[in-house]
Amino acid sequence: MTHPLAHFTADRIDGTPLALSDLQGRVLLIVNTASACGFTPQFAGLEALHQRYKDQGLTVLGFPCNQFGAQDPGSNTEIGAFCQKNYGVSFEMMAKVEVNGAQAHPLFQWLKSQAPGVLGSEGIKWNFTKFLVGRDGQVLQRYASIDAPAKLANDIEQALASAA
Repeated sequence: MTHPLAHFTADRIDGTPLALSDLQGRVLLIVNTASACGFTPQFAGLEALHQRYKDQGLTVLGFPCNQFGAQDPGSNTEIGAFCQKNYGVSFEMMAKVEVNGAQAHPLFQWLKSQAPGVLGSEGIKWNFTKFLVGRDGQVLQRYASIDAPAKLANDIEQALASAA
């Protein structure tokens, strides 16, 4: 059976492509981020999860998005510098994408279809919506913006304990 993420690619913040098939067998935490949002301090929590679990198989992917309150208007270079300088981000930051609408990145179209939000709505409501994807490529959970990264630790540990 083909891994569900095998056909997705996304550009890293420096413009180089990342084939998500390269991440098969890893647990993924995929987040739409913003640099000027009330939830922006979550970068520190996401970095803490990355540091704590990366060697056990977790990959955090941050996708900047400017669709919510125009809270990430900068260039990819500016966003990357902001995340590193202010939050010490060393996890993979991706190029800016749209997560809703006709121009939504195909990965986010798929994530939303696999893990709808409240009352079955697919649209992402705000910055820092998080998707936990298991080693087998199945979406395990969708988390709201208000869910602090630290609250995801138990779910991440369970996902890491599961075989691909």
